[in-house]
Amino acid sequence: MKRSGILNRHLSGGLAELGHGDGVLICDVGMSIPRGPRVVDLAFRAGTPSFAEVLDGLLAELVVEGATAAHEVREANPGAARLLEERFRDLAFVPHEELKALSAGARLVVRSGEARPYANVLLRCGVFF
Repeated sequence: MKRSGILNRHLSGGLAELGHGDGVLICDVGMSIPRGPRVVDLAFRAGTPSFAEVLDGLLAELVVEGATAAHEVREANPGAARLLEERFRDLAFVPHEELKALSAGARLVVRSGEARPYANVLLRCGVFF
């Protein structure tokens, strides 16, 4: 049994399969989930777990070299926008429809319980060396 870190076996296993350049979409409960990527649905109730909790949990275990979010988050969900801008120096913003199209290429989708709009980010995995 794992002692710490991500204990959800499906999520822990999905993270272990990732490689350099792979995409990981962290999304809210309203985001369209594309067919194809492995999906780990953590949503329990509206707001649980929050986007921030899931994001920070994944960032503690992943090497991330890039992140993309929808530019609509700035106006519709300033709290999520601020969180993303604090976590990523070179955060890219694209229209929400483009983010949905890009997410089809993700290797892993992690659905949070977040119930505020545009709390979504597509991470690009890096390497630790």
